[in-house]
Amino acid sequence: MRNAFADELLSQSSINENIVLVSADIGNRLFNPFKELYPHRFYNAGVAEANSIGVAAGLSMGGLKPIVYTIATFVTARCFEQIKVDVCYNDNPVIIVGVGGGFSYAGNGATHHSFEDIAILRTLPNMKIVCPADANEVRGALKAALNQNSPVYIRLGKKNEPLIHKNVPEFKIGQSITVRNGEEIAILSTGNIMPEALRTAELLEDEGISTEVVSFHTVKPLDKVYLNHAFEKFKLVVTVEEHGLAGGFGSAVAEWKSSQELKKPQRAKLLSLGAEDIFMHIGGDQSFARNYFGLDAESICIKIQKTYEKMYLAELGVNQ
Repeated sequence: MRNAFADELLSQSSINENIVLVSADIGNRLFNPFKELYPHRFYNAGVAEANSIGVAAGLSMGGLKPIVYTIATFVTARCFEQIKVDVCYNDNPVIIVGVGGGFSYAGNGATHHSFEDIAILRTLPNMKIVCPADANEVRGALKAALNQNSPVYIRLGKKNEPLIHKNVPEFKIGQSITVRNGEEIAILSTGNIMPEALRTAELLEDEGISTEVVSFHTVKPLDKVYLNHAFEKFKLVVTVEEHGLAGGFGSAVAEWKSSQELKKPQRAKLLSLGAEDIFMHIGGDQSFARNYFGLDAESICIKIQKTYEKMYLAELGVNQ
């Protein structure tokens, strides 16, 4: 994902001379081609992430299109006040790119685990939150973000994520992308956990459960058109995210759902899957972390099957 971002940045910068990059002492080799072509459009703020946000806000007020890039947990949790006051309060069109969202940097320990970034940024007015599923969505996300006149947070994985799309899909902020069609269950996945969602759908299909998989790359604003469709059509809607359950994508959908139920009864039940409200105190890579929190395909499948079975028994009036 980060390689696709760097490549697309280079491509877009050749079209738009107002694009400037602010890095917090990361990605130096990654951005060498950019620095060679546009040395006066690259700012290394050093290990001063909060300052990088303030610099970017000032650059945007001067008519430029700044992109801040560093590790997800450092550019969000560490910089929350600056994002709130310097960027969102003034509705400055700063693009904040957090690399290594979720457990991409799991092996580096809790300082690099980012399962609260969506939750905290979702509270800020004017902020849009985009979590691409693969490298092709990253390219579409950057193009779309550059066309916004308000703040955008793009949450990336790290590297070696499998491609979900053969080409760059039509990408609109606030409009989800259906990756696989189904009839009984809809899995709404956000970010780079999409491969686990697709594998889960295959496992459910093996059990005779027709499953749709959707890339909900935009957490804020939600695709309310698709949500209305999904909760009318399917029996169960499942949100999957490599993020904490508190305040994340599942919470956003639950908030939307509760606001709709007073207007019109909905057919589908909602199951939200994400990291539990605990820290991981042991070491391990991203795959280990996903297994630890039950976010690998096999664990997700078991949770969905158990919920689906309870729903079926409840329909039959069987006490559980």
